[in-house]
Amino acid sequence: MLKKTTKKLMIAGMAAMMMGSSAMAAEMTLKLGHLANEQNAWHKAAVKFGEELSTLTDGRIDVQVFPNETLGKEIDLINGMQLGSVDMTITGESLQNWAPMAALLAVPYAYPTLDDMDAVASGEIGDQIEQQIVEKARIRPIAYFARGPRNLTSNREIKSPDDLNGLKLRVPNVPLFVDVWKSLGAQPTPMAFSEVFTSLQAGTIDAQENPLALIDSASFNEVQKFVNKTEHVRSWIYLTISEITWNKLSDADKDAVMEAAKRAQAFERDLFVADEERLTQELQAKGMTFVDVDTQAFAQKAKDAVLANVSDEIRPIVENLFAN
Repeated sequence: MLKKTTKKLMIAGMAAMMMGSSAMAAEMTLKLGHLANEQNAWHKAAVKFGEELSTLTDGRIDVQVFPNETLGKEIDLINGMQLGSVDMTITGESLQNWAPMAALLAVPYAYPTLDDMDAVASGEIGDQIEQQIVEKARIRPIAYFARGPRNLTSNREIKSPDDLNGLKLRVPNVPLFVDVWKSLGAQPTPMAFSEVFTSLQAGTIDAQENPLALIDSASFNEVQKFVNKTEHVRSWIYLTISEITWNKLSDADKDAVMEAAKRAQAFERDLFVADEERLTQELQAKGMTFVDVDTQAFAQKAKDAVLANVSDEIRPIVENLFAN
């Protein structure tokens, strides 16, 4: 008899729980699409944002995260956010198509260290960039994530700009990058990322530059001996919400979104720092040697090419960053 009663109580309890959870069903679902894969710190931070927001709003706001461009490519997502069909994305200097100041997110040699970058991103200049993105792009940055600095890989040590002489180097098809590497003495060749490995293997190019995560995932250790710590582009990227979605939120929910974003940013930073250390160790274990570089010499030599390639609007800010 006791068993039957216990079973009945359990069933009644489960039914009550199910009714409770349907009563607690989300009142609002936010769709967050981005380009990274599930292993990426940005994705993990996006999931963390959703969990924190759900907790802070007692489950009223649910965040669905779509990695790997499954909700659309970066520019399509931004367009969707401007129309109100997408709620959130993770995006960076692509926003300069609308807001010229977003180019500051990835200026070569503007941020020598992570602390320097943080000072700008979380300071007055960062506020100006965010304000312009809200006004011109109609999307709102609510947190920012660090990106691994770009480093130069090669089969000879590169310690100063003089060592670059004649180095055939793959760069992304960005005029700024091409001009900067030319000014440093290399021979930059724009090329699709998918062609880099075979071109290094065949000797068509001597070197390439990317963050450690890409150097590792593309197995460049099989065709390159050195990681020269040029750290020539250090940048950040924003977690953003559509202004249309933002304006639908109550003040209390806006506060919850900002608090969840703050927690996600801190969470991502811990992952980022651990990741950079892990990648360094893994690439060394795979036979790559890390080379310290005279970054000051590189920055000074690159300065004129950088200034010539940035818009009039941000040039004074960039000049200032170089001066400091």
